[in-house]
Amino acid sequence: MRTQVVIVGGGPSGLLLGQLLHKQGIETVLLERKTREYVLARIRAGILETGLVNMMREAGVAERMDRECFVHHGTCISYENEMFAIDFHKLIGQNVVVYGQTELTHDLYDAREAIDATTVFEVENVQIIDADRDAPYVTYVSGGAEHRIDCDFIAGCDGFHGVSRKTIPETVRKEYEKIFPFGWLGILSETPPVHDELIYANSTRGFALCSMRNENLSRYYVQCDQTDKVENWSDDAFWDELKRRLPEAIAEKLVTGPSIEKSIAPLRSFVTEPMRWGRLFLCGDAAHIVPPTGAKGLNTAASDVHYLHEALVRFYRDKDMGGIEHYSEKALARVWKAERFSWSTTNLLHRFPDQSDFDLKMQRAEIESLHYNEIAQRWFAQNYVGLPY
Repeated sequence: MRTQVVIVGGGPSGLLLGQLLHKQGIETVLLERKTREYVLARIRAGILETGLVNMMREAGVAERMDRECFVHHGTCISYENEMFAIDFHKLIGQNVVVYGQTELTHDLYDAREAIDATTVFEVENVQIIDADRDAPYVTYVSGGAEHRIDCDFIAGCDGFHGVSRKTIPETVRKEYEKIFPFGWLGILSETPPVHDELIYANSTRGFALCSMRNENLSRYYVQCDQTDKVENWSDDAFWDELKRRLPEAIAEKLVTGPSIEKSIAPLRSFVTEPMRWGRLFLCGDAAHIVPPTGAKGLNTAASDVHYLHEALVRFYRDKDMGGIEHYSEKALARVWKAERFSWSTTNLLHRFPDQSDFDLKMQRAEIESLHYNEIAQRWFAQNYVGLPY
């Protein structure tokens, strides 16, 4: 088999890239190691930056998103019994959209099926060969048989544990990582959200987050020890702890109910450089991970897709390698800014095991500066809604 671009990984970044390339007449084959049903069962965040919303529209897959999404004009931050709003629309004239990543991925799969683009599920032993040469190819096993796809380029959208990043020799790539000493215990519940915008909470007991999927589906988190286990937390214990970390007026309005999903997510910052090796490009979690504070994971993957899509269109339309040669440089410049925002917001809102009394006073001063300083709020708003591509 031959195609122009092989996309390794069937998550939202690979699907969005494939749809955008299709709009420009560029053929793709997408390889996914799991089933479609497995991919769609993943529970992920649902805050979409302006840039990602616009890319969904450009790809022609925004109809349901535009119809069903919730537009958020700001967010709220609480500390102890205080709470303040950061009004994105007032500060910078922009907003974010709440639309579940599962729904977005569902829309992209439906769109890929509608254009009859080749997607191969349940592939095994994917190997990327000769990526540093002019004629790369990918081999994989499906149905017990080995297959080969010759191509012009390979987009590695296969996540942190995928084969794409590991294909780049260790002598070429450099990895940067910070592991945070806590995790997020999260539950999904069929209850109305406690507030019409997200609440990021700092308390003496640790961080908490109140978020939503729709008017009857809420997602809540509390900071927990990185060694904690889900089985240590009953639903009642979770709700009790969440209430303790919220302002009294919010806690009193919280509607509780049985969890329909419960999990603990570790927090880490990770970046690999470069994001291109020859004709192999890394996108999304294959190249970088951010803490979930500030919802930059999917959105940063989308910015990679933007730069890669532009580079590939420029190559096929104009026979110009400039975008390809500078893809890594452009993508990483924005990645590190997103990493900084996620890192700084995580430090602002969480309790760390080694914080001194001085550290806690400085953290409180930072939060109060954000509360009362419009310039600080404008910086926060600009980063939260997404820096320009």
